[in-house]
Amino acid sequence: MKVSISGARGIYGSDDLTLQQAALFAGRFASLVKSRKCIVARDTRPSGPILSQVVSASLMAAGIDVYNLGVASTPAAFREARKYGAGIIITASHNPLEWNGLKFIIEGRGLFEKELEQMMLASNPSVSQNTGREYPATASYVDDVAALVDDAGTTGAQVAVGIDAGGGASCGYSEKLFKRLGIKFQSINSIPGVSSRGPDPTADDLADLRALVTANKLALGFALDLDGDRLVVVNEKGEKLNPDATLLLCVARAAELGAKKFVTSIDTSVAVAKYVRERGGTVEHSKVGEANVVNKMLETGAEAGGEGSSAGFIMPKFNMCRDGLLAAATIATLDRKAMDDCLSFASQFVQVRSKIAADSSLHARVIEKLPDALKAECSQLITGDGVKGIIDEDSWVLVRSSNTEHAIRVSVESRAQKAQALYKKMSEKVQRIYHDQAAR
Repeated sequence: MKVSISGARGIYGSDDLTLQQAALFAGRFASLVKSRKCIVARDTRPSGPILSQVVSASLMAAGIDVYNLGVASTPAAFREARKYGAGIIITASHNPLEWNGLKFIIEGRGLFEKELEQMMLASNPSVSQNTGREYPATASYVDDVAALVDDAGTTGAQVAVGIDAGGGASCGYSEKLFKRLGIKFQSINSIPGVSSRGPDPTADDLADLRALVTANKLALGFALDLDGDRLVVVNEKGEKLNPDATLLLCVARAAELGAKKFVTSIDTSVAVAKYVRERGGTVEHSKVGEANVVNKMLETGAEAGGEGSSAGFIMPKFNMCRDGLLAAATIATLDRKAMDDCLSFASQFVQVRSKIAADSSLHARVIEKLPDALKAECSQLITGDGVKGIIDEDSWVLVRSSNTEHAIRVSVESRAQKAQALYKKMSEKVQRIYHDQAAR
């Protein structure tokens, strides 16, 4: 099981994630819930219903009233949780179907490190004499997104788009949103729990969505993961946009809507920062992870930003999490010329991101050895979230431990002609260090 600020997740039915563990996590989370109210939602994984029942029962046993959204996207649950003070989503996001987990919401955002530590150190929950009750809940999320992005100056609403919810929790939400925006759409994989592709649109080739877009001459295609916090965009040629270009489109629309202060994760393309600064805005950087981005946004008063690696768009006054449908709506309503300008600008830079399977017990030792291995080639080394080496104004490498998988993540960025060679060189360095540590 992987436990981090991203939540707790593992393979359900194995020792990785059991019903007993789910009950324990929910009970310990109850110690953080001052409002004594909690939203519960789930994605469409087969193990979702039973885990949802266990989580709800554990919360009620601890004296928490449960407001059950049933199948709902992570962004919808985050938005609704603001009204109640807390939330738990039963989801493993983009992980394979056999995985599941719990994602925690407190005060409208994910857990910060200190709250995760407090939860993990909490004593085993006891049964309250005042048992909580369960109530059905509904979300105003779709209307809220539409009201945010559909300003009077919208010009993007003349486009037609394709939607692929992947049989996930955004089924129904996505169609309702684009209908509400007056944008023509065609959808596939729109039945909850039924999909022609895997749960992670980043890893999938999205053949059906690409075919839908090109055959019907649609302007864009939008694919979401199972819990709706990640978005992959397909252009009119049926090509998948890289996640940094997708985030740049969202940032450009946020700027159209008046945003000036942005925060992006340390692994986000330099294209985003350059685009914002050229237009008079400011950008600050956070550690990787949506909770870290949100924390930095709250510290700086930023209006928008996100994670380039996952195209994770965040507008904190609306939702303090990555929001796939908000991202889709902002892009669909972006001025077409601005969209073309953004994509042309972003195409100058290439990011390569991958991971090396690695025993978690060795991650810290590998990261510790990296500065010595990188210092000769980097003008600056930034630590605190793995090691980031700045090579020049357009090139960098970032090596960090994964929060959600047993892997070390290696990311690089450079101009198009240099990126692949840079990634090969840097990943080989990491592999050599890892194998050396594993042999000790």
